[in-house]
Amino acid sequence: MSESPHAPLGVFEEQVVVAVLRTRDEAYGMQVRREIERVTDRDVAIGAVYATLDRLEAKGLLLSTRVRADGPSRRLFAVTPVGARALADTRAMRERLWQGVDVRGLLVLAGT
Repeated sequence: MSESPHAPLGVFEEQVVVAVLRTRDEAYGMQVRREIERVTDRDVAIGAVYATLDRLEAKGLLLSTRVRADGPSRRLFAVTPVGARALADTRAMRERLWQGVDVRGLLVLAGT
């Protein structure tokens, strides 16, 4: 098992990094927010997205560049190699944690 120099990503941090990967060339703050909302079916505060993007960039997990399109300039985000490693390590840790856990019985008890 490889040791990452970073702590595992938090749930929202993980969602933000995955949304950056999913939106690729459109990975600016508002689009990241829309992607998270679309996939999770939950409302997300834009301030939380920008704060998380800034924090992940400060940690070296994301990199932003200013781009100018037809309107105001935007910060476009990309995942760094360190960010990709942190994301992979976080996913592996989560999968190890879930090994051997079966929630089906609990769902039956809960009536869902």
